[in-house]
Amino acid sequence: MLSQLRGTGVAIVTPFFADYRINFNALGKVVDHIVRCKCEYIVVLGTTGESVTLDKDEKQEIFNFIKNRVKGKVSLVAGVGGNNTNHVISELTTFNLEGYDAILSVSPYYNKPSQEGIYQHFMAVASNSPLPVILYNVPTRTMSNMTAETTLRLANDSEKIIGIKEASGNLQQMMHIVQHRPKNFLVISGDDPLSIPGISFGMDGVISVVANAYPKETSRMIRAALSGKFSIATKDHYFLLDKIEMMFAESSPAGVKEFLSQMNLCEAHVRMPLSRVSEALREKIANAIKGNQ
Repeated sequence: MLSQLRGTGVAIVTPFFADYRINFNALGKVVDHIVRCKCEYIVVLGTTGESVTLDKDEKQEIFNFIKNRVKGKVSLVAGVGGNNTNHVISELTTFNLEGYDAILSVSPYYNKPSQEGIYQHFMAVASNSPLPVILYNVPTRTMSNMTAETTLRLANDSEKIIGIKEASGNLQQMMHIVQHRPKNFLVISGDDPLSIPGISFGMDGVISVVANAYPKETSRMIRAALSGKFSIATKDHYFLLDKIEMMFAESSPAGVKEFLSQMNLCEAHVRMPLSRVSEALREKIANAIKGNQ
């Protein structure tokens, strides 16, 4: 199962209509786009999926829809996390996650727990999860960094914890995890621009935002890097780099949704408190897409 999660995972968006209902037709188009371009797996209801704005029934609908749409063609990871440990455990034990291969669970946000608090949270999550758990460290959003020492402690103390999506942006921290991880523990980049540098020192791939819009180029880049063909990977890296910068220039996933909208895959609506990108950025994205046609 670990081999299925080595490569390119796509943190898929949740498309909405103008009235903020979920647009399942558009979601199907994005899923098909990703599957057709041979990414290894899809992460459903991560940060890019705007999971914090969805209620429990909506989440279950999305889990079911994507499982049925994919039909086993790629692996699936379910985003189940939060800053209330008991609530996360409740979701883990009540969601129907049949057809999913693992859980991605974000480090608790807002509360700003100590390292011991983070450790105890994830040990409780792992003990109650029906599936293997991938940790998610993203301090720019949680305002709390999970240190390499805490990650390695969790990796060694629970067989249920199989990897981490590392989005700290701290390459030295990532190197420390890679150097000292137990056998078969996945270290996955959570930052698109750092995926190639990460793979160069032993990371296992990326959970990507840009791959919603450019799955072919992203998956080709990651496969090349994992094979040691960095000259090939670098070409795709620089093709994607300015687009990644645009996707995160104002807010995510508003940026990637604007790309998808101009590619006629889904509309650019996001749920509040997010808002659509500015007209200036919209025009910049349009020019970037036209420049590649």
